[in-house]
Amino acid sequence: MIFRKHNTSGSTRIHNLSRWLSGFLLCLVVLPSAAHEIRPAVVDVHLQADGTYQVALQVNMEALLAGVSPTHSDTNESPNAESYNRLRALPARKLEERIRAFWPQYRDGVHLDFDGVRSATQLTSLDIPESNDLARARITTVRLTGSIPPGAKTLRWTYAPQYGGSVLRLHRADGVIAAWVREGEASATYPLAGDVAAATRTAVFSQYLVLGFTHILPKGLDHMLFVLGLFLLSTRLAPLLWQVTAFTLAHSITLALSMYGVIALSPAIVEPLIAASIVAVAVENLLTARLHAWRVFVVFGFGLLHGLGFAGVLTEIGLPRDEFVTGLIAFNVGVEGGQLAVIALAFLAVGYWFRHRPWYRARVVLPLSALIALTGAYWMVERLWG
Repeated sequence: MIFRKHNTSGSTRIHNLSRWLSGFLLCLVVLPSAAHEIRPAVVDVHLQADGTYQVALQVNMEALLAGVSPTHSDTNESPNAESYNRLRALPARKLEERIRAFWPQYRDGVHLDFDGVRSATQLTSLDIPESNDLARARITTVRLTGSIPPGAKTLRWTYAPQYGGSVLRLHRADGVIAAWVREGEASATYPLAGDVAAATRTAVFSQYLVLGFTHILPKGLDHMLFVLGLFLLSTRLAPLLWQVTAFTLAHSITLALSMYGVIALSPAIVEPLIAASIVAVAVENLLTARLHAWRVFVVFGFGLLHGLGFAGVLTEIGLPRDEFVTGLIAFNVGVEGGQLAVIALAFLAVGYWFRHRPWYRARVVLPLSALIALTGAYWMVERLWG
């Protein structure tokens, strides 16, 4: 009796886990498409010959004003999503008033240190686009200025953890130093002139590996839905691995070509096409119960599009000059790890338990594929016409 009771309890826990994972997958395909991905702030620091510096800080100010935590993958996950959406609808003039009132608090979380001493940074202007396209996050450019202390040798950037991560781009006379700074951390200390100590290959690989993984899970909702679409048609391992391999190879090619400046395509074109690829894969799941040989080639073509999408975030953050290839490979490996994690979650949620049941296609594949197709179609319309 004890043995049977133990098994029943274990079975219950397993099925509870399965239901939780199934709910997680369902949430992915019904997330409101008006959500905005929480991206790192981009901080351009320009050192001037007259002993001053200029800072252009590109940031989603509505998210900060609403108190949307950077721990969320998108704004709709936050309990403050309603406040965020109201701010998104404000005209630029009204939003500027709110930002200027918030500035004293915001300034406390913006640190630019010279030789370990914080500089007194002043707000000079705000560049706020009008809120004409609610489908895209509005990015405000906060312009700051200050004086470089005479004889200063080094600079370090720190951004308050409640404001999220940041991308520091230090513009010196001899070029640009770019670095991704994780939330809650300070940047490295950089010399204002002269040679910069290069990060170790291990450190670069680790940093960009994490960046690639998190760009899929939890932040890459569109890429996650595409991978789920691949999973749903066939839960057999070999065909699924062929599709994922083709997808990975394709996005690695276009990502590399984009980063080397060989090809470039506007996000206004790439993003609707990525949404269209989600629709295409999901619709095929609805029309056929069999995996056709040509699907691998179709997935390869769609992977080329997704690679251009990945290039957007990596271009924004930049790659270290001394370890360009290392960063690029690590990012791709991280993306692949994120994709495999999504497939593993899907397999644990439904594939392992139900894939051999006669009702699996009717109750799992068709409804989830339909939801994915509708979500992708909505995104496509949003990205084309807002």
